[in-house]
Amino acid sequence: MATPGKEKKRVLLQYSWLCKENNQSSAWGVGGKRLREYLRIVKQNPFPVWGTGKKRGDTIKIAELSPPVSHNPLLSVPLSSLKMALLAMHSWRWAAAAAAFEKRRHSAILIRPLVSVSGSGLQWRLQLGALGTARAYQQNPESLKSITWPRVGKGNSRQFLDAAKVLQVWPLIEKRTCWHGHAGGGLHTDPKEGLKDVDTRKIIKAMLSYVWPKDRPDLRARVAISLGFLGGAKAMNIVVPFMFKYAVDSLNQMSGNMLNLSDAPNTVATMATAVLIGYGVSRAGAAFFNEVRNAVFGKVAQNSIRRIAKNVFLHLHNLDLGFHLSRQTGALSKAIDRGTRGISFVLSALVFNLLPIMFEVMLVSSVLYYKCGAQFALVTLGTLGTYTAFTVAVTRWRTRFRIEMNKADNDAGNAAIDSLLNYETVKYFNNERYEAQRYDGYLKTYETASLKSTSTLAMLNFGQSAIFSVGLTAIMVLASQGIVAGTLTVGDLVMVNGLLFQLSLPLNFLGTVYRETRQALIDMNTLFTLLKVDTRIKDKVMASPLQITPQTATVAFDNVHFEYIEGQKVLSGISFEVPAGKKVAIVGGSGSGKSTIVRLLFRFYEPQKGSIYLAGQNIQDVSLESLRRAVGVVPQDAVLFHNTIYYNLLYGNINASPEEVYAVAKLAGLHDAILRMPHGYDTQVGERGLKLSGGEKQRVAIARAILKDPPVILYDEATSSLDSITEETILGAMKDVVKHRTSIFIAHRLSTVVDADEIIVLDQAVSYFVIQECSGAILAHCSLDSWAQAILPSQTPK
Repeated sequence: MATPGKEKKRVLLQYSWLCKENNQSSAWGVGGKRLREYLRIVKQNPFPVWGTGKKRGDTIKIAELSPPVSHNPLLSVPLSSLKMALLAMHSWRWAAAAAAFEKRRHSAILIRPLVSVSGSGLQWRLQLGALGTARAYQQNPESLKSITWPRVGKGNSRQFLDAAKVLQVWPLIEKRTCWHGHAGGGLHTDPKEGLKDVDTRKIIKAMLSYVWPKDRPDLRARVAISLGFLGGAKAMNIVVPFMFKYAVDSLNQMSGNMLNLSDAPNTVATMATAVLIGYGVSRAGAAFFNEVRNAVFGKVAQNSIRRIAKNVFLHLHNLDLGFHLSRQTGALSKAIDRGTRGISFVLSALVFNLLPIMFEVMLVSSVLYYKCGAQFALVTLGTLGTYTAFTVAVTRWRTRFRIEMNKADNDAGNAAIDSLLNYETVKYFNNERYEAQRYDGYLKTYETASLKSTSTLAMLNFGQSAIFSVGLTAIMVLASQGIVAGTLTVGDLVMVNGLLFQLSLPLNFLGTVYRETRQALIDMNTLFTLLKVDTRIKDKVMASPLQITPQTATVAFDNVHFEYIEGQKVLSGISFEVPAGKKVAIVGGSGSGKSTIVRLLFRFYEPQKGSIYLAGQNIQDVSLESLRRAVGVVPQDAVLFHNTIYYNLLYGNINASPEEVYAVAKLAGLHDAILRMPHGYDTQVGERGLKLSGGEKQRVAIARAILKDPPVILYDEATSSLDSITEETILGAMKDVVKHRTSIFIAHRLSTVVDADEIIVLDQAVSYFVIQECSGAILAHCSLDSWAQAILPSQTPK
């Protein structure tokens, strides 16, 4: 295998320009417009460039270079000092971005300004592409001892060259090749960041599929019945003003006579009384139909919420590890909670508010046109149109305040959960006040956005009332003119007034419905966006189950290459085989890729090149469920559920009997310790198992891995954080567990793997050695480095 120094690497080199002070014209144009546009797209690949000898749209392709990296400029461009200053200012910003990147990758860096720049006179090197330079540094750090970018100084353009300074970035620790930060796309406070929004129409369409499910005829019947009750309620609402009209006209004919059926006036009064009773019955009937409709539809709404929430939860568990490394639990849980709460409202609003209101408006306008004339219908439609347009416009404007509230709510929730989960760390550094201030900062942002939302809501409500009042006044004036002219009765005026007030309730509700629906759709967007996220690790079409037994459980890596970040090798052409029933140890320094082997075998990630075989079958050709059922893992950090010890043990096999749970606890040396606890197996372990000691948590992890009963068991530095006595006890328990099983031990200390059948030593992720028939006496007293130096010179690198 070739060593890294002999490999050709595709490197994004620092793109440098030789610039000099002159007044020559260039293709960059007058001013900084084209320059700014260029700087905006310069990070793309290939790099679009303009300059001497180049036309707009020409590209410089990535160079194939062998270390050490050449520093020759790729293009020379004559620029004025002013444009050079602008260029340097953008470079400085890029330098800050690269410095932040280096800090996140190396944990600590040194940033210092230098007095002068390289070069002399009017000609010097302007080094651009800070992110590209940082990337080149990852690939070959020896070629770039420091990374420099000019910084613009104070003063005019003539003073720029003399006052220019250089930002210099030096890593303070050794290169770590196994950095996982980019594996999940970065960490985001906003759970939607990095995700594509789902169109509102698609959200509504998806929700309607839950309201009218193909596999639930009983729910479809409930929807149909609910719509029937809705129609009855609207019919009753329209009847009520007519009943009131007839009652008023009848009473208007009475001339003050008492009720007596022996004469005509009293007969009229009796009829008016009957109409008034009908008026009351109509109002009661409308309310009855509405309440029955809500009761019938309630099961449909709640079933839809449950199914959507379940599908989102299951989908989140099916997403790959890269997604879960990037998401923040607090913000995501808040977003899902708001989304599920918004579903019920949107379902009711769509089915029982928006469409019925439109139907009622058209019905009332038709009645007014038929009974009172076109003027009444036009005024009604004009009022309702203005009311609706005003509501929609203002609500859209107010939507941004809701978005700000949601983001602040996400930030506050995430800060609170993150702080409480790290309670001990907060206490260790006396940062209670700092955490409270940080949390209060997010709450203050939420408060500001909430106040804006409340004040603009008052403006919306006043505007709606003003528009409706103007329309109602115009209708009353027209009705009064009709009464004076003799074309309308007093009952008609009451009817028109009643119809408009009948519309005022749903219209007021229309504003609320539209406003709340918009807000609910914003809340639901994250929910349905998550459903659209596609996992990169999935089964092939018609993937077959893994066929494996303890006798055939051979693990093989064949020329496997893997990198979390493009160009930064973690595993480079590694090949080894673990025979069935054997114990193999993998050792190496931090960041050498040991835990990556576990993740690849479990198919949390896919290798860029090479294949992995289990029982002679390529793991990419078998189903994920059968693969992961065949492999057990004892992780380095055994995180437990906030439940009982029994529940955490049972989690290895939820169908296991109590006797089987007790048996694995005894095998892991945990049974007696559990019985000494206050509630035995029903003892709560606390958040993430914090009530248990490190050794007890590791024993729980070992016990539930045994309960799973897999043919292959992986131990990922399972004792690295334990003291020597506890470690020795757990290693003794492990020896009993791994008998007749294929086992892989990931270890940092060689003393933990002295009894391995074979040891694989990873060295800087790009070379490795296999040592067979190891001497336990030698390994037990040597560190990895000293052992490798003493033993490995006679070995041939693979």
